[in-house]
Amino acid sequence: MLQYLFNLLSAPDYLNTVYSRCFMAFFVALILALSFGDRLIKILHAHQSKGQPIREDGPKTHLLTKKGTPTMGGLLILGASIVSMLICADLLNPMVWICILVLLVFGFVGFADDYVKVTKQTANAMTAKMKLLLQFSTAFLSVGVISYLMPENERFVLHFPYFVNLFIDLWWFYVPFAMVVIVGSSNAVNLSDGLDGLASGLLIIAFTVFMIFSYIVGSEFVQEYYLQPVPYGAEVAVVCAAVIGACLGFLWFNAAPAKVFMGDTGSLALGGLLGTVAVMLKQEILLAVVGFVFVAEALSVMMQVFWFRHTGGKRFFKMAPIHHHFEQCGWPETRVVLRFWIVGVILAVIGLMALQMR
Repeated sequence: MLQYLFNLLSAPDYLNTVYSRCFMAFFVALILALSFGDRLIKILHAHQSKGQPIREDGPKTHLLTKKGTPTMGGLLILGASIVSMLICADLLNPMVWICILVLLVFGFVGFADDYVKVTKQTANAMTAKMKLLLQFSTAFLSVGVISYLMPENERFVLHFPYFVNLFIDLWWFYVPFAMVVIVGSSNAVNLSDGLDGLASGLLIIAFTVFMIFSYIVGSEFVQEYYLQPVPYGAEVAVVCAAVIGACLGFLWFNAAPAKVFMGDTGSLALGGLLGTVAVMLKQEILLAVVGFVFVAEALSVMMQVFWFRHTGGKRFFKMAPIHHHFEQCGWPETRVVLRFWIVGVILAVIGLMALQMR
């Protein structure tokens, strides 16, 4: 939208660059989130008298410190980021609309799940089959469009970061692989959303890395790096900047002690978007590096379930996901969150090392 306004007003060219619009998208989303955060929390409080249901089998301190806190705070992130995208991004770019589609559909799945939780006061809402059906259907559509937009020789190729000419053509197997990346990322971020500020802080770190990558792969500077050019890729940087600003604004209210929880509304949508961005940029493996904390959270749950079923009820971790394990080891919640953020920053630096100049 800003592009057309700049052209109408004959604004300086530097205002209409992707670089400039990334800054604008960040601040628009940040200001919107900070401005409407308190209002949304009041509305959620009015409609959620008991707040988000707290797991009875979770850390006992949560029953005291988190009881009555409303959920669905992801609405603040989704609203601020989508409005920012509509204002600052190039709306003729198909990648932007794919990102908005993923946010809306995955956000709807999470919203429906949160709504049932708060109305029925149960930790178990939508069935896993129903969630996965909606998630995989959206992922299939997104991967199909993304693959169509790619050059034919790059359509089904899986690139390995840190290695110049190492890649595999997965043929049509790439489509289900990419779908699993998107859906897996969505659910991994969802599992990480268990402590005040944990998921939102890690998402800010991860999206910052992919914002840098998207700006490079979509620009003329891509030839200077060990990366493949991606059609329409630069505009994804504006999408990432909007999400970063919205998450940072949400963190103002979600930092310990949280006034509101992200809920499935935000975690499923933002995780799905993170996976979609990785697929768009042909950096699926890099997502596993930068988002390894999310991967570890998901793996800890799978290991716990496997171990419990095959050892007659014994537990591999004291509690899963793994952030609860460290709480059970005596770490205060804020220490767990801060140290996971530190690990996230280290992983981000390792991820950025893939930007080796030729």
